[in-house]
Amino acid sequence: MVKTLVIEDDPQTALYITQGLSRNGHTIHWAPTGGDGFVQARCGDYELIIADRMLPGMDGLTLIRRLRDLNIQTPVLFLTNMGELNARVEGLEAGGDDYITKPFAMVELLARTNALVRRATLVGAYNSHTVLRVSSLEMNLVTRTVSREGQEIDLQTQEFKLLQYLMEHSGRIVTRTMLLESVWGLEFDPGTTLVESHVSRLRSKIDKGFDMPLIHTVRGAGYVLRAG
Repeated sequence: MVKTLVIEDDPQTALYITQGLSRNGHTIHWAPTGGDGFVQARCGDYELIIADRMLPGMDGLTLIRRLRDLNIQTPVLFLTNMGELNARVEGLEAGGDDYITKPFAMVELLARTNALVRRATLVGAYNSHTVLRVSSLEMNLVTRTVSREGQEIDLQTQEFKLLQYLMEHSGRIVTRTMLLESVWGLEFDPGTTLVESHVSRLRSKIDKGFDMPLIHTVRGAGYVLRAG
């Protein structure tokens, strides 16, 4: 059984989700407000969170940002009435892992929730005793901390994901498309500076103040994380 928290203020939508997922191996807990959802998410050992973007008391973006700030990394699927690209990117930037636009079919919701749970299970097994190191840069995937030359570096959720991908592919060129798909879950180019701005911010935290830069731009190709 997959222990799932549904944070949704519309009772009919919550019932639809509960009935559909319960028949497919989920144990559902329901929270009708953002505040209730935040409390339950903090206290409950959930394997999945399904959260509406627009919630009374605390909106979905704020809720997930606060959970990520507390290092609660439960996979989050956003429900939204907003199908615009910027709205979807905002959800992913806040720490969400996927999104689905209302109205939605149960078969799609099941496919997306199954994919998130499966991915989290695989990552959890891989990360259970894993520390990534490139030169003096170290990332602990259990405590979700990053340091260089013993100095702790504070990263936001997407910055951490971006650095993790770069470190896991250290020495290899990764393209903008690869980063959009793997870090942000976007299967298309949004035509923004999303990747460039995050790489720039990451550089300012990882390389600034150190003698040797680790994040390199490969003109016309992408980026590579390597020593020297």
